[in-house]
Amino acid sequence: MRSAIILAFTIFFTLPQTSGAAGTYSFPRPADMEHQIRFWKNIFTLYSQDQIVVHDTADLDRVYTVLDFRSYAAAGMTEPEIEPYKKAGAEAEEARLKDLFMRLQAGTPRASLAPADQRIYDLFRNDPDPYKFQRAADDSRLRWQHGIRERFGSGYRLARRYFPEMERIFVAEGLPPELTRLPLIESCFNVDAYSKVGATGIWQFMPGTGRLYMTVNGSVDERRDPIASTRAAARFLTASYSRLGSWPLAITAYNHGPAGVARGVEQTGRTDISSLIRYYDGPGWGFSSRNFYAEFLAALEIDKNADTYFGRWPKETLPPTRTVMLDRPVDIFSAAQIARIDRNGLADLNPALMEPVVSGRTPIPAGYGLRVPADGADAFTSRLAQVAPADDRVARATPPDPPGDSARRAAPPSTTHRVKAGQTLTGIAEQYGISVDALCTANGLNARSQVRRGQVLRIPRDT
Repeated sequence: MRSAIILAFTIFFTLPQTSGAAGTYSFPRPADMEHQIRFWKNIFTLYSQDQIVVHDTADLDRVYTVLDFRSYAAAGMTEPEIEPYKKAGAEAEEARLKDLFMRLQAGTPRASLAPADQRIYDLFRNDPDPYKFQRAADDSRLRWQHGIRERFGSGYRLARRYFPEMERIFVAEGLPPELTRLPLIESCFNVDAYSKVGATGIWQFMPGTGRLYMTVNGSVDERRDPIASTRAAARFLTASYSRLGSWPLAITAYNHGPAGVARGVEQTGRTDISSLIRYYDGPGWGFSSRNFYAEFLAALEIDKNADTYFGRWPKETLPPTRTVMLDRPVDIFSAAQIARIDRNGLADLNPALMEPVVSGRTPIPAGYGLRVPADGADAFTSRLAQVAPADDRVARATPPDPPGDSARRAAPPSTTHRVKAGQTLTGIAEQYGISVDALCTANGLNARSQVRRGQVLRIPRDT
């Protein structure tokens, strides 16, 4: 299939014209990528997290089976409980399809097939390749994908609060504001996203790349801050565009790396995204890289018609804040007290602050731009000047108690944990080496309580 010569007609749709350092923008939409765009629109908006789509990786219109596990969720099972059934079901279906394809390659007639398998047979009716079924059975061609309608919808609703500020940042940098939709496909705009390889935040920066553009250390990790990381992403994308010369390539480089995309251009001698997808076969150039630009185009289309896909949501905005540059280290309890906000509220406004800072074990460092409620920013600055700097090494050990909070005064010393997607009380307790009972007691919960993403839990030190 890679050796086939296909004449691709490229269709362009023009986005609002935006001039800047990188020119006037439009995002090409090649006709031979339409099957990819359709597939990802359905993954983002049609298929549930409890459905698995088994498909061909070469032609994404070839959806063989949709495995449905929604009845498990309706029966009260949690996602971790359902996951083994999903995995077993998908693996069994892959094995069944491989057997079916080999039988079809051997000449099994269509009439002898069950109706569902006749439909699969018909997906290949316009493919002249005499070995089409054998190729379809290859491990590189069979793949299964969870639906993410719930995650995408939830992330999109949150993202709408941030888009105005993110767009202002991109326009100021001379970039197309539409690029601010990339976090929808990078992380479903999950502000707590953390991958198993260490990519963090809505833009999923790796630590090494993150340090080139922002602060990443044990006290402050700006990858976790949607606004700070957006400034970093703008600089990264500007550099990628300057190197590669087109937005399809620069967007793909956000997934595959600028060096990898440049290597693909050099090896193929092609600079259009369709040719790169079709002819390049370099290291790490897999399904994700080949589909990243198509996912972006799918996200753009969904964004333009969001009410159609998700219904009409009320307009939501971020709370107004102002940034105060700290000229000295200050512990978070003092900062929260003079900002007239509780510690967790201040931490929510400043997601880049790491657990040692949020728990009070180390101070907020000098030079950090601390976000505080806008209506009290002037008073915060004047009160801050009267506060003695915190020790650079150890912040105040015992936080001041909010007035009248006798329950908190009676609580044992603790740290905090911000719940990530998919986490449970049992898993969090195991992470910190404490009992579930101790965790529940510290947070007024019971063992059957469900925790939500973003929820801040108190982790008792003395159990």
